[in-house]
Amino acid sequence: MRPADLVSLGALTTLVPRAVLDEAIGVLGAQEQRVRKLPAHVVVYLLMGLCLYADDDYERVAEKLAGVMSYGGESRWRAPTRGAITQARQRLGAAPVQEVFARLAQPVATASTPDAFLGRWRLMTVDAFGLDVPDTPANVEEFGGRDPRGALPRAHVVAISERASRAPVAADIVRRPMPGPTLPPSLYRQLTRTMLVLADQGFYSYDGWRLARASGAELLWSTPVDLCPEHVRDLADGSWLGLIADRGLGLPRMAQLRSAARAGEELDPAEASVVRVVDYVLPAATAREVHLCTSLLDPADATAREVAGTWQRWRDEKEAARTPARPNGSRVLRSRSPELVRQEIWALLLTHWAQSALMCRAVTNTGVGPFPVEIQSALRLSKRRRHVLSTCDGLAKSLG
Repeated sequence: MRPADLVSLGALTTLVPRAVLDEAIGVLGAQEQRVRKLPAHVVVYLLMGLCLYADDDYERVAEKLAGVMSYGGESRWRAPTRGAITQARQRLGAAPVQEVFARLAQPVATASTPDAFLGRWRLMTVDAFGLDVPDTPANVEEFGGRDPRGALPRAHVVAISERASRAPVAADIVRRPMPGPTLPPSLYRQLTRTMLVLADQGFYSYDGWRLARASGAELLWSTPVDLCPEHVRDLADGSWLGLIADRGLGLPRMAQLRSAARAGEELDPAEASVVRVVDYVLPAATAREVHLCTSLLDPADATAREVAGTWQRWRDEKEAARTPARPNGSRVLRSRSPELVRQEIWALLLTHWAQSALMCRAVTNTGVGPFPVEIQSALRLSKRRRHVLSTCDGLAKSLG
């Protein structure tokens, strides 16, 4: 075994304590009824190893885990066969691994971590990605068959991650691509008042905004090109207050809500909400205009410069990566049944969280951003909107 293998797998397992595994497994009644060579907690560690070394076969990963466990004092454990590993995975199922992830996957950045907070709010992001799965009859039935382009069946994951560390802290597996931009209900319930959640226009809907705000979290979302909030009033920093609403409302009702918002009256969130809007243009061939809506209504909490800079830096980093933020890159998952696919995905998320936590600790100690990217997209004020003040002309300079 290479020393690097021992350090990598061993370091990750230190972030997943045996006590937490035993609690999660015990709560779901997945503990063994008799002593086995592959007890449940070892299977979870083995799953993490399979995710970490996706190009290795079962036996090779088991050998690496055996070395780690021997180094840690469990010298009696010997690497099992491929058949034994498959049987152990089937006995464990997906729910215990999901429970372990839910117990451990917490934000890891501190006040000393670069780009972790905006004001008093911890920056979080919403992302979605697909994972190719083997083309078996069971997987096709559960996740859908090949598309006309010949792609493999694909499981879809929506996740909330910490902006600075990229550590996933909440996720949901959906059978098909989401039919609309609203997040799965399970994710809204995991947002907290300490969070400022960033999302791009693909996730915007008024219903989604309303549900996310009901959690107490603050939001910073870009909106679709065809969405123009109703103007309420301008703010001194170049941003403005606008009205977003359920698209099913008619023009007379919208006029009433706009008048009420301008008068400072409280609105029913089921119908409409007042948001703060920052508009700017990217200096590209198409001069694409970006519209940001945030629930931070007071510029004293975050200026237009800070709002736009926070969102654009996140977007530039995603574009610089060039590939979707999938924890296994572009590899096909190993699992040939839906239950084991779900088990493998939760193990991937758990492994990705542990890797991100280790990286975040190193970054925090050095004070250097974990993913340094020079912002190529300098910003300039949108001149096409009459209600945006010229006092924000310095926005691009402050972000260069």
